[in-house]
Amino acid sequence: MSADRVSRSSLPRRWLHRLYEYGALWFGLGLLGMISLAWTLLAVPLYYILPKHWAVPLGRWASTTGFRIYLGALSLIGACRFDLSALDSLRTEGPLIVAPNHPCLLDALMVISRLPNMACIMKVDIVDNAFLGAGARLAGYIRNDAQLSMIKQSVAELKNGSQLLIFPEGTRTTRWPVNVCKGTAALIASRARVPIQTVFIETDSAYLGKGWPLFRRPPMPITYRIRLGRRFDPPEKAGAFTEELERYFIDELRDAPRFLPPDAPQAAESSAARLT
Repeated sequence: MSADRVSRSSLPRRWLHRLYEYGALWFGLGLLGMISLAWTLLAVPLYYILPKHWAVPLGRWASTTGFRIYLGALSLIGACRFDLSALDSLRTEGPLIVAPNHPCLLDALMVISRLPNMACIMKVDIVDNAFLGAGARLAGYIRNDAQLSMIKQSVAELKNGSQLLIFPEGTRTTRWPVNVCKGTAALIASRARVPIQTVFIETDSAYLGKGWPLFRRPPMPITYRIRLGRRFDPPEKAGAFTEELERYFIDELRDAPRFLPPDAPQAAESSAARLT
């Protein structure tokens, strides 16, 4: 059989798979929208009716449950493969900062789906979003628009027994393997006297990374794997610790699948390179 005939015989299969990928993409986006909108209709009145000590646990439980259902549906239809079980060991831990790298928009959903007592620092446009904002406010998530208020609220959440999700990069990764890390996690950990648990999110796809259009079809299935890294004690000097944290992320992720374009800026490959 000629190569041309084999190529032509595989065309229907490729087109069917492409059609499936489009269907899975639209199903996933539609399902997330439906879950978010349904919870918004309940969260808005609950936010004004319930006292805070009832509203916040309910809001966080709903976020964990809703995101877990959503990610489970993506797995069920074969769009994604998730290995998030490493996070389960953190559920019974006391207050700590959970600090992952940030390859895509699904990162917060993956972490929150496993950790129900999680406060989260969120961008203002998400907190004010019609689909996600009401649920975020009910859960007591923290806006990032006022630095001093954000730090005070974060410290208060940790002292009240919550765990706190912070992405040290501050935004989705644009420099391989991580962006320059911000000092927010170190500052909050120092003031609250809680450890920082590093988390590594590895994927084989640039889907929903920085600059990825929401409706652009990715090759499927997409694999996501989360593993735990080193747990750092509360730092004494935020600046020096942040540099150490960035070097640690670079060392741990340099052999992970590269999901950024070849022309993306690249960080130093190792701690030794940074120190020379």
